[in-house]
Amino acid sequence: MVLKDFLVEGRVAIVTGGGRGLGHAIALCLAEAGADVAVAARTREQIEDTAAEVRKLGRRALAVPTDVTQADDVDGLVQRTLDEFGHVDILVNNAGIAPVRPLVPMLGSQPKPAAGAWDFSRPTSEEEFDLVMDTNVRSVFLACRAVGPHMMGRSKGKVINVASMGGLRGWDYHTLYTASKAAVINFSRSLAREWARYDINVNVIAPGRFPTEATKGQMADEHIRRDLLRRIPLKRFGEPREVGLLAVYLASPASDYVTGQTFGLDGGAMVLP
Repeated sequence: MVLKDFLVEGRVAIVTGGGRGLGHAIALCLAEAGADVAVAARTREQIEDTAAEVRKLGRRALAVPTDVTQADDVDGLVQRTLDEFGHVDILVNNAGIAPVRPLVPMLGSQPKPAAGAWDFSRPTSEEEFDLVMDTNVRSVFLACRAVGPHMMGRSKGKVINVASMGGLRGWDYHTLYTASKAAVINFSRSLAREWARYDINVNVIAPGRFPTEATKGQMADEHIRRDLLRRIPLKRFGEPREVGLLAVYLASPASDYVTGQTFGLDGGAMVLP
């Protein structure tokens, strides 16, 4: 028997970046635990596939094509969810990008880029900086701003922002990514203080290394793969469902006394120097 404290039956969740990878796993785990789910991302086909899987689990689903960097789109996502389901209990900000590139070309020992990495031969542009910050940080701000008044009015809500262990320590060739995820972590800590009086919990999931569409280029490079595993005490990569299970805990009544926290999910990598 599952403890009722870990169920989210009758609750409504919005999951951004829900068409694939970690967002897909989070959406399905929330549905398994009883939530109806609005799935958002830019690719309609992917979110419709996720929504169909949610319905197979016996829950209601809504697929909303959304550019999470645009305020009108995000406001529209929240309003469509309210129109369809009547309320929003859980917001999961998962959408993001993870570019790999040194800030400027390395002198004397230029590394070989892995498949899918950005061009290592030129400096990072201001436009690329804006792209990463808009996708990873602005999107969180917009979604929280859109759903906040509704949650405040009901004096309840769970906000789960997906960051990265890279937001807690530096990673080679990830300057923009790790900076953006550090911003998400401290945004969440401050918002948890502001919204605690409304019984709204704001927490962060910080995954380590997980095989997803976004990381398949790195994972396919045997040298990089071995090097990454060497830095993980449990000697394996995480499974997307493991992130989904943590999201269920943070969305459920079991975590009602938890706010402003960052939960690392990295196989122990942070305990190594």
